[in-house]
Amino acid sequence: MGTINEFFSILSAYLWGWPMIILLLGTHIFLTIRLCVPQRKLLTGIRLSVQKDKDAPGDVSQFGALATALAATIGTGNIVGVATAVALGGPGAVLWCWLTGIFGMSTKYTEGLLAVKYRVRDANGRTYGGPMYALERGLGMKWMAMLFAIFTALASFGIGCMVQANSIALLVNETFGISTSFVGLLVCMLTAAVILGGVKAIARVCMVLVPFMALLYVLGCLFILYVNGSYVWPAIQLIVQSAFNPSAAGGGFAGATVMMAARYGIARGLFSNESGMGSAPIVAAAAQTRNPVRQALVSSTGTFWDTVIICALTGLVLVSSILAYPDISYADGAALTKVAFSKIPYIGAPLLTFGILTFAFSTILGWSYYGESAVNYIEVRGEKEQGARGSSRFYRILYIVALFFGSIINLDIIWNIADSMNALMAIPNLVALLLLSKVAAQETKKYLWADRLDEDMEDEETPSHPLP
Repeated sequence: MGTINEFFSILSAYLWGWPMIILLLGTHIFLTIRLCVPQRKLLTGIRLSVQKDKDAPGDVSQFGALATALAATIGTGNIVGVATAVALGGPGAVLWCWLTGIFGMSTKYTEGLLAVKYRVRDANGRTYGGPMYALERGLGMKWMAMLFAIFTALASFGIGCMVQANSIALLVNETFGISTSFVGLLVCMLTAAVILGGVKAIARVCMVLVPFMALLYVLGCLFILYVNGSYVWPAIQLIVQSAFNPSAAGGGFAGATVMMAARYGIARGLFSNESGMGSAPIVAAAAQTRNPVRQALVSSTGTFWDTVIICALTGLVLVSSILAYPDISYADGAALTKVAFSKIPYIGAPLLTFGILTFAFSTILGWSYYGESAVNYIEVRGEKEQGARGSSRFYRILYIVALFFGSIINLDIIWNIADSMNALMAIPNLVALLLLSKVAAQETKKYLWADRLDEDMEDEETPSHPLP
């Protein structure tokens, strides 16, 4: 096991090194230019996200699809992950993380567009889509589509399941002294109550949970910024200055470099919002939308909320707290976060605990659908499209069982495997995004820039999918 852990540790470090960061950020910038800056239509995307398109094909509302995607992306990385980036890369990492979110909106837009463009329906009318269908139907690359599905299924048990369950169990155990076994059992029961109902049940819960937990966390951040009021503007100045001159931060940050600030900030932004990873378009394909561009705009707002707002607020809270309380340690990201939130009288620590718990649980729900969709695709294609035996229920049960084991075992090896699978997911997805960028540009010109967002898809039919 030690050898296996070491192998995946090395593989993860390599996969998430500079080549992957450059590839992802380069894709963000390329698609922003190719699509004529779709970020300009952010307000339109927000408006569409809260509107219902009941007569349009799909399984869940556009807001339901967005909430489910946000459930999977808004996680502990938005809290502790940003703190780790600041601790390792200095305050300038916050700016790089924010810029990654700005450009990443175009990638999330393209993912949502292609997901709807190439989605399919099963015999019962359920909708499926995502990078595997874009690769197969748009590019004819079934083998690469299969690889993406395999990596997604494996990743769902890691980063989306066991890792999150372990975070919840350890936090509750440290805070309230409750055994990890009991917590694991409780998490299994709560998850089963939701995911056994399928994507519609997951979306319903996420539509309530995600806005509530995000709003509560944002209000907590705003209160801390109010308390640190006189340090907020200096913190903004420091973030901008140290992004290009880390020595401006002084103190323990003097050893940081521009490359370190960029690396940790960009990596945290990419990992947090999952733009380019290929996970969010799986649920975007299930949205009730009359044309691909409408859902693409809605999907792009996910990166805005996750990184441009929540990660940026977290970073500003942390840097302003460092300036306000220079005696606190910033070497440990988790400790830095706890100190910052402890400045909220009475409810600071409980608020942070609640935020981490709900963020982790919502990630469990979102990733369960990603993994289930990937397993369905593998089964159908593995049966040579002659029909599948139906794997959804088996996957859900296995996912619930994995939650319990994730709560009680050491997860070093699971972390490394999960990180590796996440990176491997991104590679075939980026191939689809880049090679189908012309299709995305044509659809964007047709519906967005020609002001035809309210029109249905013309002469297009979603094909049937041989799932039972």
